This record gives sequence, C-alpha cells and structure tokens, in this order.
Amino acid sequence: MDRMSESLKFRGIYPILYAFFDRQGKLDREAMRLQIRACLDAGAHGLAMLGLATEVAKLEESERLQIVEWAAEEVSGKVPMAVTVFGHSVDQQIRFAKMAQSSGADWLILQPPPVKGLSEADWLDFFGRVMDSTSLPVAIQNAPEYLGVGLSVKGLMDLQQRHPNFTLLKGEGPAGTMAEVIRAMQGKLSVFNGRGGLELTDNLRAGCVGMVPAPECVDRQIRIFELMAEGGTEAESEAERIYQEILPVIVFVMQSIEHFLCYGKRILAARLGLDVHDRLPSMTPTAFGLERVQAYAKMLGPWPGK
Repeated sequence: MDRMSESLKFRGIYPILYAFFDRQGKLDREAMRLQIRACLDAGAHGLAMLGLATEVAKLEESERLQIVEWAAEEVSGKVPMAVTVFGHSVDQQIRFAKMAQSSGADWLILQPPPVKGLSEADWLDFFGRVMDSTSLPVAIQNAPEYLGVGLSVKGLMDLQQRHPNFTLLKGEGPAGTMAEVIRAMQGKLSVFNGRGGLELTDNLRAGCVGMVPAPECVDRQIRIFELMAEGGTEAESEAERIYQEILPVIVFVMQSIEHFLCYGKRILAARLGLDVHDRLPSMTPTAFGLERVQAYAKMLGPWPGK
C-alpha cells in the first residue's frame, strides 16, 4: 500500500480531546477516560489529541505522553489516533513524534512552534526534518488565524513532493478556502478541517475527508457526517437540519481560543456529568456564560447512553 492509499483510511469525525484536570491541577485520568469512552460510544471515526483544545502549551512533555498512553489503552485499536506534535524546536518535535509513534499514534499532526519572522522556506525545512524522523503518515496544522503560521498552496505542494509521508492536512479555515486547497493539491493530500465544526456540511461538499472538532457536539457531528456520506436529497436535508440545530452552540463556543476552552469544555462536562477545574492561566467564566453552558447542554441533552 502506498503512502496516499494508506492515508485514505483516515476519514470522518475525529473529536479532539479536552484536557481535564483535578482539584490539585493534575491531569484527571478518570475524567479523561470518560471523555474518550464517550467519544467512542458516540461512534467517532478516530480520535485526536494534544492540539489547542487539549491546552497542549500548558502540558509538560510527560503529561502529553500520558494522554497518548491513556487514549491508546482505551481505544485499543478500535479507531485510528491522530496525535499533535508540539515542541519549540526540531529536536523536541522529533523526540515527541517518536514517543507518540511508540505509544500508539496512527498519524501525526505537526503544530508550528510560536516563532515569528520565519520565511516559508524556513518552515518547509522545519516540518520536513520532523517528517523525515517518522514512518507514520503526517499532517501539518495549517492555521494562520490561530497559530500565526500558514503555508501557501505552493509551499504545501513543495513539501508533499519532498516528503512522501506528508499525506494529510489539518486546516483551520473557511470551507471556500479548503475547496481551493483541495482543488490545487489534486488529490495529493487528504484534508481535514477544524474550527469547531463550523460549516461542517459545506466542508464535506468542498472535499474534506473529515473534521476535527471538540467533543461537546460530536454525537450530532458524527450523524451529520454519516448522512452526508449516504448522500441523496433526504439525507442531506436531515444533515442540514441537525447542523442548524447545533450551530448556535458552535458559534457561542468559537468566539476565541480562550472562549472555546472555557465554555466548550464546560458544555461537554455538563453533558457527561464531570467537574471542570482549570489550569491557569485560563479565562474565568462569567455568570451569563455559565447560564448559556447549561442552556446549550440541556438543548443537546444527556450523552447517548448516559
């Protein structure tokens, strides 16, 4: 099986895990376990972790590895695991990529470190060195809006030509932008989008193979994906109905990364019966925000099976 054919098995809705902490500020294994099982029980096609939703910049390397190991234990090969590789240098990212691969990752998402002033050629060299260190399929998180770094289509094409295991892309942009990238790449990259699931149906129409949203609405988003895959007027109409139902939740949550971490996690926690203890620095929820959390959790209802 060639690299591109291998990456085609990665598709669907990959909820990206929130980081749950206990009262002492340590990772809460039981809450993480319940979150993972809830995603699997909802029918997630894969599981993602250690991105912005997982507050990766607040985690020590040992904690990041712990999350991967806990997830691998719960997933037990049922679905693919996509692990974001975070690190401030090439060496740090190479080291963690190898640890993630050894711990059960099926594919990797490289997140650019917070460095200013690099040229696109510099970023191509950075990503390329990490890609060459692993045999796994690799994506990059192309998220200029959130991370301040985004490769051009030409840069993506150059990177893919030099590194055959670069077969996926985690985008963070409007569906129209994703459509242009997909058209230009001519099938050389399987493209996922994020943005909390905004424009979910249009992203699938644009050619995205899946989405990487946070889990608070993921039971609905999985159903939307399956209906869109089924095709036909009736199925697409039902997919749009469900999307319109959850859209106010997504818009409320996705006002900023801090807002998303504060309130998206709390909506999921309310649906799962979990407590939220923030690791500072973090946004303090307002009384109005907490009212909306409860209203949206009630609208979404208890988690299936709870």
